[in-house]
Amino acid sequence: MKITVEDCLRLDAFRNSTVESCMRKSDRRVRSVSVFDENNLEAGVERNGVPEQMVLTHFWQIKDDVEAQCRVISGFGRKQIATLVVFLNEHGVRALDSRVIKAAEESGLLVITIADEGELTYAMVIEQVMDKILYGHNYSDNLLNNTIYHLLNFEKHSNFQSALKEAAVHNDYQVVLMTLEFNPILTIETRHKETIENAINVAKRRDITHSSVFTQVEISDVITYWGIIDINGEKHILMIVDDNDNYSAVEITKLAEVIELAMGMWKYTPERDSRAEFIKAAIRNDLSFCYTLVDEADMKNKIFLSSFYANGIDNSDFIDIIDEYKMKYNLGILPLVEQNEFYGLIYVSASEEKPMTLKNACLDMFDALKAGKPNVRIFHSTGIENLDNAVEGFKLINETWNYVETVFPYKRVFTKYEMSMVCNCMDIILQSSSLKKMYLDLLEPFSREVSSNKGKLLLETLETFVLDASMNSNKTAEFMSIHNNTVQYRLKRINEILGAEMTGNRIIPGLTMALALRRLEDQ
Repeated sequence: MKITVEDCLRLDAFRNSTVESCMRKSDRRVRSVSVFDENNLEAGVERNGVPEQMVLTHFWQIKDDVEAQCRVISGFGRKQIATLVVFLNEHGVRALDSRVIKAAEESGLLVITIADEGELTYAMVIEQVMDKILYGHNYSDNLLNNTIYHLLNFEKHSNFQSALKEAAVHNDYQVVLMTLEFNPILTIETRHKETIENAINVAKRRDITHSSVFTQVEISDVITYWGIIDINGEKHILMIVDDNDNYSAVEITKLAEVIELAMGMWKYTPERDSRAEFIKAAIRNDLSFCYTLVDEADMKNKIFLSSFYANGIDNSDFIDIIDEYKMKYNLGILPLVEQNEFYGLIYVSASEEKPMTLKNACLDMFDALKAGKPNVRIFHSTGIENLDNAVEGFKLINETWNYVETVFPYKRVFTKYEMSMVCNCMDIILQSSSLKKMYLDLLEPFSREVSSNKGKLLLETLETFVLDASMNSNKTAEFMSIHNNTVQYRLKRINEILGAEMTGNRIIPGLTMALALRRLEDQ
């Protein structure tokens, strides 16, 4: 329940207290308590200056410095804390100077003084205030009992959804149940101040799926709480909206426990998340099941632009970038997030007539997703158009992502072209020893016509030039930490050994396959 400064003043710990300024603001809410006793005043105000927080202090560090006390008072006033409680002590501040009280009035800060006679401690005040915040008005007689009354009214309600809706209406809260992919499967709305989509976008950035407690997320003055519950052995996200900001985090956590228990008593089974099932089927290459779900998942008459998989991601950064491109180009993205892995299917409505623009938007997005993130690897099949090709894209990714990094260790974004080549290499290794020998024999002169060490050095230069540096000598020099002139000399020697100009259009395809096979064989 909502606990105010006025409620706290009735506590036993405040029996010898005096309100020194801004009594009119005693209706301010108190959510938390902290202690200010810093040497660095500015840092202390910044750290403790949390809205709706009660701050306790003796002003020990500035007991004789009225000007410093005024600065602290003004700082907390700007931060709009609930109240500052100053302990008066014969060895510290015995009374507040009139200049300090004036500064408090001018900055709108409610200041309370309380006599410290050696018996009262910070711990005693914190304990009483937090007990009031957590257990204040005997919440179990209100929110929980009222919710339980409605949730267990089996005679009146025919199902869990109906019972939960009545409980939410009578207690001013809302409930949204989602899969771990943030797809809503049960929505109980009692008022409309924010869209569920907006709330989901904010919560994704907070990475609430890894929190062990219900996390408070404020969205445009709407207080929401997010946490994980278990339904029939499967994890789900539960969002509870506190319509009137009436309840504490502890009350909401208890409410979530009651709702979770009631689901079991009603034997409630969530509806199938058809969109999540759709992308899971696509990832595991189950095309027939995708077509079964295409209407239910609202994927009919869509143009599929890209299938992609990313690992090593940071969820909050990823979501921000993806949301930016979704809004800018009106893209639909069907996601599946598992820890630090992200699968996605990008699509647009069939009415869109900018295929090249949208394809390039996807490519730009992948570059933005990996920018400045050395651990991120993105594998995508883009420019696919229909569902069959989208599923084939995931198949190509699944079969090659673990090997393509071996062939291209310096790349972080891999297209269907690199993956297709690696897929061909894997087929050659597994199924055609004669074809593998034919390609590797193209590199045989490096071990036959020059010494072992020199041949190894030239072959390493050739690999870097072709596979890593896109046949750019400057990049090759950079990768190998040598001078470009050295690279040019080695490339000339390589041409002599091969007996052909390796940059020729008819030479490079076979040479690239041979070098890729060599790297895969050496791993």
